[in-house]
Amino acid sequence: MKLDLLLRNAEIITMDPARPLASSLGIWQGRIVGLDEDLDGLDALQVLDLGGSTVTPGFIDAHCHTTWFGLGLAELDVSGARGLDELYGLLRGAVTNNGAEGDAWLFATGFSQTQHGGSFPDIAELDRITGERPLFMRHNSGHMAVVNTAALRLAGAASPSFPDPDGGAIVRDAAGRPTGLVQETAQELIQQLILPYSLDDIEDALERATLYYASEGITSFTEAGVGGGWIGHSPAELAAYQRAAANGRLHARAQVMPVLDVLHGLDSHASDSPGVAPAGLDLGITSGFGNEYLSLGPAKVFLDGSLLGETAAVSHEFCSHGHRDNTGNVGYFQADPAQLRERIEAAYAAGWSIAAHAIGDRAIDLAVDIITDCQAVYGPRRLPNRIEHASITRPDQLARLASAGIAVTPQASFFRDGGDGMTASLGPDRLPWAYRAASFLEAGVTLAGSSDRPVADGNVLRGMQAFVDRRTESGAVFGNLAERLTPQQALAAYTSGAAAATGTLDEKGTLSPGKLADFTVLSASPLEAPTISELQVQATAVGGRFTYQSTEFQHAALSPFIQSGRVQSRQSS
Repeated sequence: MKLDLLLRNAEIITMDPARPLASSLGIWQGRIVGLDEDLDGLDALQVLDLGGSTVTPGFIDAHCHTTWFGLGLAELDVSGARGLDELYGLLRGAVTNNGAEGDAWLFATGFSQTQHGGSFPDIAELDRITGERPLFMRHNSGHMAVVNTAALRLAGAASPSFPDPDGGAIVRDAAGRPTGLVQETAQELIQQLILPYSLDDIEDALERATLYYASEGITSFTEAGVGGGWIGHSPAELAAYQRAAANGRLHARAQVMPVLDVLHGLDSHASDSPGVAPAGLDLGITSGFGNEYLSLGPAKVFLDGSLLGETAAVSHEFCSHGHRDNTGNVGYFQADPAQLRERIEAAYAAGWSIAAHAIGDRAIDLAVDIITDCQAVYGPRRLPNRIEHASITRPDQLARLASAGIAVTPQASFFRDGGDGMTASLGPDRLPWAYRAASFLEAGVTLAGSSDRPVADGNVLRGMQAFVDRRTESGAVFGNLAERLTPQQALAAYTSGAAAATGTLDEKGTLSPGKLADFTVLSASPLEAPTISELQVQATAVGGRFTYQSTEFQHAALSPFIQSGRVQSRQSS
């Protein structure tokens, strides 16, 4: 037997408790054959001496928005603006540079009021800058957007008397005039004028995004919502994923969550789901359908809003701070809870796992209630049920999550840019409940590393650092100091933990014989580095094929492979 690739002289962190460390790893036909002495006597088409670099399982981002991120890479990025004057300047520049496009839409991404002292843009100033050109500027939370009067007029929503949609709000001033801020489902009023994106545009976005992922060591991701609602980009979004995979333009493995909105009633046999009318996709396709490269994940359902926008469903009102009066504000559900229960049960009865976006503790109560009831009636699912974000988790909710086997995906990436603002919103009594990590693990809850990109920074090494130190932009420790993870636990979150949460631990998440050969090469060990975020990704491989190589790595080991797509034999003594 001749291996395709043999890695030698490496510090290999396998994340497999049965064999945590190794120095050599062999790969054949996209899978790991063995480690160290398992490889004695085997030859390889390519032998790479890594010179002591560290190899870990490929990083898994268990919750991100890849199409949105890829589209944003081609839009005006306003995330670097500090102060509204800088923001207005970026918008003026975009209008001037694209003046020939006349009344075409102006798209911007990355806005957050936290970057502007808590202030939102003045719609009158936006109108002066953009004129009759409609503006859609996505908030980095994804749960709101800033628009101008031209956009509201096109949507027929400019009148003070226009009603708010269920689960959303057109924010108005004291006189009832729209301020330009549209929250939650109110975004769809504007998005319906823009959507759907073409499959070509989405495929291009997927390639841009996944090339970026590869440069950061990411080999797998879960796309947290496609096909409909305010988070989807086309009813045919999955087709763009299939095309990208078939055309070699999807540079990481993808698990794709359809939003609950796209599921519909199925006229299946009465015995298939007694007592409830099932809801799913045609042909009865459910969670897990696909292959090791592209598959369907749980059905995604939004129960509440966001912490950054203070629309999450919490049991006690948000604290007032700065210019924000939160008297009576306990957030809201995105639909009537009884209706949400009915729709989730219909999907579960059809065979779907559930991924419930639940940020506030009230929303977590609702999610756990519904999921545990569904499990009791219809049984467990092969892919774990999940709560996305689980941002404000009361102590009494930990045991319920663990006993139900519900995985969670809190994002450490929010700490740096959003931690100080969330601290002000929550106040000292609730702050220890915010974005738990260590206590989830202690309770036996599966913890998955994720970013929510582009809502927050998607760099995994910075995400690991955030789990370890929990530092905000001001230097304060966010939440409870006891929630900090060890470097080993932080690495597990983005490897074995994320694999477990996505139902794929039997295939990836550890560097074990028989598993997929997905790995990341780092400049040093994240378990020993003084600052994990300062490590460099040297290379990324999916199924033993390199999706990213730094210039130094190419020169040291891989130039023949990169140029030809085939590994040339390179013997070592």
